[in-house]
Amino acid sequence: MGTIVSFSFRMSWFVLVALFAALAFSGNAVIAQTAIDQATLSARIDKLGAEIDKDVRDGRLPGAVLLVAQSGKLVQARMFGVQDPKSPQAMPRDAIFRIYSMTKPVVAVAAMMMIEEEKLFLDDPVAKYLPSLADLKVGVEQRNTAGTATLATVPAVRRMTVRDLLRHTAGLTYGFEGRSMVKDEYKKYRLDGADLSSAEWLTTLAKVPLQAQPGSKWEYSIATDVLGVLLERVSAKSLDVLLAERIFRPLGMTDTGFYVAASKHGRIAEPLELDPVWKSKINLNDIRKTPARFSGGGGMVSTADDYLRFAQMLLNGGTLDGVRLLSAKTVDEMLRDQLAEMRASLPPGSVMTGPRPGYGFGLGFAIRNDIGEANTLGSTGIADWNGLGGTNFWIDPKEKLAVIWMAQAPGLRPYYRQLVPNMLYGGKPQ
Repeated sequence: MGTIVSFSFRMSWFVLVALFAALAFSGNAVIAQTAIDQATLSARIDKLGAEIDKDVRDGRLPGAVLLVAQSGKLVQARMFGVQDPKSPQAMPRDAIFRIYSMTKPVVAVAAMMMIEEEKLFLDDPVAKYLPSLADLKVGVEQRNTAGTATLATVPAVRRMTVRDLLRHTAGLTYGFEGRSMVKDEYKKYRLDGADLSSAEWLTTLAKVPLQAQPGSKWEYSIATDVLGVLLERVSAKSLDVLLAERIFRPLGMTDTGFYVAASKHGRIAEPLELDPVWKSKINLNDIRKTPARFSGGGGMVSTADDYLRFAQMLLNGGTLDGVRLLSAKTVDEMLRDQLAEMRASLPPGSVMTGPRPGYGFGLGFAIRNDIGEANTLGSTGIADWNGLGGTNFWIDPKEKLAVIWMAQAPGLRPYYRQLVPNMLYGGKPQ
């Protein structure tokens, strides 16, 4: 009798476990992420386009270009408004935009190409290639007996590495964002600008202390500018020539570079005179002349189609139209959050800041993590970045999406960084 009861109990337990497994599988089947079909995506683009058209009519946005591709095929190309608020010319698809910090992912790809060729390594000290940065100290704000703030320095615990430059953990900063005494030094020496040659800029940088200990925190910075100079030293070529030879020409990016040739001046997209958000005059960089320094962190111009080719190459695992720039494993590493180990080493209760909630940082891009804090819809694994002038791009490996947003509207940058993905990923298309 006891055997029968025991057998009956085991059978009941088996049925119960099987039932829960079936329910769990059913639930996963309902919520599992599936690719957005192109018809739905196209309808959502139409709905988004109506919102952008309204912004143009209301005088908030001069014009823009939006390209959305899925599985390597263009779903829609949409042009809005005018190329220049001072002219009635409608925005052309081949308009040339200042892309500012969307330069950074391109320079990151060039660095990874050199790493694949063993010309440098991720964990090499930067000083191996740029000796003038070997003895950088870390700035520490103190107050003297009179209560006056002073900037002292302490030794760096370790030297910055190539990996630190790629993931913005080098201890560097930007002078135009936030406030600190180190940032004041950046402003004093014009380190955010491109009016010094690479050699002059590097000599100046060596005079200024670090904002933080290398490897201790993520801070958006001139790190990619330093990387650009490093690549110039390693390749013995100026950054514009290096990128043209290794990336732009192979990918057919015919309108991408660090300035606009005179023959193309008629295609430059321009902003409104006054920013509708900031209520101040918009002053974007002059892209009609060759800069003194090719800024690896923010100096490039491009078109939507050119940048789509770059983005699609990444989404394809390093290849496009028979041209391979990187191995698939290298791209995988670039698209992996590089801040996870740093977070894990922090004391309990500490907060590891990244580019924004829900995102870590890879080797050149922000990477969306599965932690539920992002302020936009999207997929885990999205890689993206934007530019100060109002441009934005992202690739979504799960949905096989590449999206390019080009506009010259600095104050509206946060708005469109939320509007565009939210309308492409969510809601009913009608």
